[in-house]
Amino acid sequence: MTSSYEPATHYDRVTAAWNLLLGDELHYGVFDERNEDLGAATGRLTALMIEAAQIEPGVEVLDVGCGTGAPACRLAALGARVTGITTSEAGVQAARARARAEGVEELTAFDERDGMDNRFPDEAFDRIWALESSHLMRRRDRLLADCARVLRRGGRFALCDIVLARRMDFAEVRRLREPLGLLRDVFGDARMESVAEYRRLADDNRMVVDTEIDLTAATRPTFSRWRENANRHRDRVVALLGRDEWQRFLDACSVMDRFWDEGRLGYALLAGSKP
Repeated sequence: MTSSYEPATHYDRVTAAWNLLLGDELHYGVFDERNEDLGAATGRLTALMIEAAQIEPGVEVLDVGCGTGAPACRLAALGARVTGITTSEAGVQAARARARAEGVEELTAFDERDGMDNRFPDEAFDRIWALESSHLMRRRDRLLADCARVLRRGGRFALCDIVLARRMDFAEVRRLREPLGLLRDVFGDARMESVAEYRRLADDNRMVVDTEIDLTAATRPTFSRWRENANRHRDRVVALLGRDEWQRFLDACSVMDRFWDEGRLGYALLAGSKP
């Protein structure tokens, strides 16, 4: 039986509403100013990833967890050839439609595949791109191993995501079971890792991290923008998900505010190469 918390099931259900709630790029923003527009801030995060991955015309990019294709289409507009994978059928269809609408269909391909077992040939890509997808993949060891396997020598990888700012012991997890359960219901069955663990996994797979950026403070305003979107698009979101789900989204954003401010969770970008 398929769990409603599995990424594919979850995202097939929420994708339409999340375009309203999270914005067009469906990911966190990096804010220069607290009152900055969400679209500009999410665009800045994508730009940081582009710089870290050293995207240039002609490179073959694997976008692991491509969402609805906004970053992939942006890379294609720069002249990269992008293959986006996701376990969400709704995401694949939305990404293909976006590529057609933006005139980059010939430079993009989207497919339902698992980032932990992508089934591409060895050394098939010049760049690996994982923007806010790794936290939904339980076996980060398999994710990093498969990314390293399909990355050509001399290629680069870039990954950004929510991270554990500090470990929580069993007693703390038990005490926080209600807010953690709310986050699971709203955002999916996520499991965060520390930056140190991502570094270790990259090293285990002979990839060298040369870029590490702590974006915790810069991403903090994201949650207030999501709440603003929820209130602005209340009627449409309620029509898609129901009033209870709309309210739970607002509550979950407040939980994320709290976890950021208490130093439990953060956000980081890591990038490097495969010598």
